[in-house]
Amino acid sequence: MSENIETLRWNNDHFEMIDQRILPSDFKYISYTSASAVADGIRLMVVRGAPAIGCAAAYGVALAALNLQDANDDEFAKGMEDAFDILVQSRPTAINLFWAIDRMRNKMNESQGSSKETANILLNEAHKIKREDIEINRAMGRNGAALLDDGARVLTHCNAGALATAGHGTALGVFRSAVEIGKNISVIANETRPFLQGARLTAWEMVQENIPVTLISDSMSGHLMSHGEIDSVVVGTDRVAGNGDVANKIGTYMVAVLAKRHNIPFYVACPLSSIDRSITSGKEIPIEERPIEEVTGYRDCQWAAEGIKVRNPAFDVTPAELVTGLITERGIVLNPTTEKINQLFSE
Repeated sequence: MSENIETLRWNNDHFEMIDQRILPSDFKYISYTSASAVADGIRLMVVRGAPAIGCAAAYGVALAALNLQDANDDEFAKGMEDAFDILVQSRPTAINLFWAIDRMRNKMNESQGSSKETANILLNEAHKIKREDIEINRAMGRNGAALLDDGARVLTHCNAGALATAGHGTALGVFRSAVEIGKNISVIANETRPFLQGARLTAWEMVQENIPVTLISDSMSGHLMSHGEIDSVVVGTDRVAGNGDVANKIGTYMVAVLAKRHNIPFYVACPLSSIDRSITSGKEIPIEERPIEEVTGYRDCQWAAEGIKVRNPAFDVTPAELVTGLITERGIVLNPTTEKINQLFSE
């Protein structure tokens, strides 16, 4: 994916996001002019990936403030609380959503100016969050690239690329950075049922970058591992608990178990903003259940019987004991524990 293509962007007086639901068959931006519309875009998966969701939420807050910039203080405060509430409810698992909203709320509370001045401050803060996300991803990419040998065949699950962030990507950012320093790596992408983020998005990004990529169904990864065809696993994350337990797209836990069985390193690309030290373990991470239609078919094609019962948890939790290391912007945390994670924040 070209660095010139932005997953999300501010365009004059409105916010735009690539509609990731229609990739790779079509490419277009959708425009947003209100917090409620941005919340709908997050909930309906126009945008996905924890860092990108956080950036989108920040712009949703800014849009709310801009729409209220001529209001009096009481109307502004009430309107902003409504915006915060609707954005918070859009997706429950990605901690970056709540991190970005809290940061924007704190910036608003610090402002001593008029509604119009506060709105401009919040828009600038959203721009800053976006810029910082790209810088963080590049730092993670540099740190993670050192873990991959020249010629490595790397498995990834779901999409943790530029489309899941403000740019460069987390797990896929590691691959991009490895290629930038001259390493010859190839990617194996799980298709990532049921929403097919690996097949539709990860594979598309790697093709755009001319990074060799092989698409497999989720059930094939154990077979490839047992035949020595996978050297490392690198995935992203939507939330990491204080003890190092990792929530990522459903199916990640199975990949981690298989990697452990075959002595293959399992790395998680994880910005500090995705670490939630307010919870002690992954058992406290809320797991989003998504619509049954994502499992019974895809778009206009339905393959499941009418009336069938369906479970569709969007995420699962990989225990810290299965994680070889967290790749962060501040370095690698091998065999993560509560103590090591706390030390990361004290540096």
